[in-house]
Amino acid sequence: MPKSRNGTAYQLSGPKNAPVVTLIHGIGINRHIWREYEPALSWSYRVLSYDLCGHGESVPPPARLSLTVFAKQLRELLDELYIERSALVGFSMGGMINRRFAMDYSERTSALVILNSPHERSPDAQKLVEGRATQTADGGPAATLLSSLERWFTPEFLATETDAVNEVRQWILSNDPQIYTQSRQVLAAGVIELIRPQPPISKPTLVITCEHDSGSTPAMAHGIAAEIKDAQTVIVPHLQHLGMMEQPSLFIEPIVNFLCEKLT
Repeated sequence: MPKSRNGTAYQLSGPKNAPVVTLIHGIGINRHIWREYEPALSWSYRVLSYDLCGHGESVPPPARLSLTVFAKQLRELLDELYIERSALVGFSMGGMINRRFAMDYSERTSALVILNSPHERSPDAQKLVEGRATQTADGGPAATLLSSLERWFTPEFLATETDAVNEVRQWILSNDPQIYTQSRQVLAAGVIELIRPQPPISKPTLVITCEHDSGSTPAMAHGIAAEIKDAQTVIVPHLQHLGMMEQPSLFIEPIVNFLCEKLT
């Protein structure tokens, strides 16, 4: 697997002269979460997937993690690969990173797809997310793993798709405790800098979440879309936070349709 000069593990697929689509994973997982998406997208697009710093095969971050650090990592990777502009598809914290990137590097952003990503929380919900970050700091990745899996997957998937669930479990447990804690803290605190973004995000945007995603609720998805001119919203029924892994086709179809409309 190639690595950038700064130690970011990445993969490129699809036609070399096609518009670029970059896939940004979420906290504690890695670029392999996109394995069902890359083939569908690479028919028409140059697809870049990569591991966030401190995740997967990428090296640890150069500074304490923040959305700005993650956005700079992506900018440096695009620079090295001579990619001038890209559509950014971000899941969960990845959907926070792509918003931060669009605010900081608007000229490098062609479109946004924001999947199951949090937005403005109630005081109680904010306290709950901050509490999970504290639990992680005290007990490492394992401290919140069971409750996380129950939030991420439907009971049916947890009971039947044990290989997929175990893969996600191993991804989480393989994280460096300090980096995972910092990522949790970014997930908790980073939302605040994305509310009513300044400068406003004006790129074509699709926001998707699941009906039963307790941390990235339909109300949050509509809230994100309301702050971005002409943004579209899709709510996938029944599924939870990792619905994009349970039933990829329900996400791939609207993503492909959106990109086909906005990148041509």
